[in-house]
Amino acid sequence: MKTEINEIKIKHKELLQKHLSEIKQVQSLIKQTVLAIKEIENSTEVSQTIEYNSKVQEFSQLPPMIFVKMPTVIPKPINSEKLCNLLGQITPLATATEKNALSLNQSNTLVRGLLDKPVIITTIQTKGDDLHSVAYYNDDRIWTSGWGDDIKCFNMKGSLLQTLKTKSGSYPYDIVVDSDGNLLYSCGTTSTVNRIKNGQAEKVIRLKKWVPSNLCITSTGDLLVTMYSDDETQSKVVHYSGSTKKQTVQFDDEGIPLYSENINCKYITENRNHDICVADSENGAIIVVNKDGRLRFKYTGHPSAAQNKPFNPHGITTDSQSRILTADLDNHCIHILDQNGLFLRFIDNIDLERPWSLCVDNNDNLFVCDYNRNIKKIKYSK
Repeated sequence: MKTEINEIKIKHKELLQKHLSEIKQVQSLIKQTVLAIKEIENSTEVSQTIEYNSKVQEFSQLPPMIFVKMPTVIPKPINSEKLCNLLGQITPLATATEKNALSLNQSNTLVRGLLDKPVIITTIQTKGDDLHSVAYYNDDRIWTSGWGDDIKCFNMKGSLLQTLKTKSGSYPYDIVVDSDGNLLYSCGTTSTVNRIKNGQAEKVIRLKKWVPSNLCITSTGDLLVTMYSDDETQSKVVHYSGSTKKQTVQFDDEGIPLYSENINCKYITENRNHDICVADSENGAIIVVNKDGRLRFKYTGHPSAAQNKPFNPHGITTDSQSRILTADLDNHCIHILDQNGLFLRFIDNIDLERPWSLCVDNNDNLFVCDYNRNIKKIKYSK
């Protein structure tokens, strides 16, 4: 079909060009005749005037007009039965009732995948500064940081393997391990995010008029940073690829700020479905937006007689089932939600004293740093 159309185009083009050439020849003859008439008009010789023959009759017969009719396609009748045999058939859409039932079944499956009673596997006593950040490195190593300038690495037996110090001498606001195994930390005094590579600290991001707070490495190896303005009146999430800003999340569709506008910590994580989840302690909420930055839901806690203080989320992480886990500091427990914000259960009735920061390993074991300067490794999933 495409070849036939091209051939038709070529033939039409040749025909129109020939017609145009004939018209131009006539135009040229007319111009020559007009010039000759002007010469006779300006001449004093009468003989030229007497001998002149008019060519009006000749020029009045222009080349015949050409009308190009566009080709039309005459479709063949479609045999619906043969078409279905070739392409297959589409089943009808599921009803809303079926979708709701599926969602409930998924949530029930997530609940059934949780242990009736979570178990503390290991307790690492750091014996250092009060802790506020923990980052998983591998199955035998964990990084921690607190209110001092030390960033420490422990093995699962509780032995201190390595100690690093921030370049500025100030405590790191947060720490995270990137996809290459390098440690990154945010520094409020220098407004930078730094990477420690081969034992040397290098600046990855330097901010102006903004202070970086909490960090998250995405599934693609990019970096999410929560930050607040120098005047402490704005907060936002910025998505970086290397040092390049890719996306900013700050307002909802109505222009209302998504996050509390102060310096309070806003721990951040990315879910398996690429949702961006922020634990906003000042708002007392988990704020979840999709990968495009549009608000999906807010979770503001779950009523319980045991949890009698306002919801105060700090650390946040997600697991292989896209469940969201967040540390409720003042109620000494962990909330577990599904990816749509539906509450599944608490991790409580175990020795948790003001849990602060969270992370999970590749086997969905949960690491929690608490007020007693301990790191607890907890098994909560089957």
